[in-house]
Amino acid sequence: CTFPDCDCVWTDWIDVSYPDSSDRNSGDYETFENIQKHNSSWVCAKAENISCRATHFPQVPIGALGQKVQCDVSTGLICNNWEQHIGNVANIPVCLNYEISVCCVPNIPECIPSTTVSTTTTVPSSTISTVSTPPVSTTVPAPTPSESPSSTATTTTMPPSSTTSSTPE
Repeated sequence: CTFPDCDCVWTDWIDVSYPDSSDRNSGDYETFENIQKHNSSWVCAKAENISCRATHFPQVPIGALGQKVQCDVSTGLICNNWEQHIGNVANIPVCLNYEISVCCVPNIPECIPSTTVSTTTTVPSSTISTVSTPPVSTTVPAPTPSESPSSTATTTTMPPSSTTSSTPE
């Protein structure tokens, strides 16, 4: 019995978004969702690691660029223009263009840890369904002094209920 190779595999550099410098509400969004929109065959079953870099400054560590950028294995990369200020490496108040490389676990069941909780439920061998009508309440006259000291008695009578039973084949 051989086990599959579940080591993550690095993708090529991915760049599907380009920041619009004229729009402060824009930015650079190299998110897994955007990558999937641009390339429907792209699959990353589980991202174990990620590397993010500016396309014009590939040798400069992302933390040294002076921009506020989110780069993580749960989302990908997000850079919002409105969060940038003059004083970064490019000295511009908008996002640089970024690209990411993701280390993805192969998309095979043996490699993907289950995040769901499994529950075992025992199914009964027959199903019983009961249909009944509401109870009928009647008031009877007060008993005679020789029976009991109460003044009235209320009796509730349950009409017959119907029961159906089925056994699966």
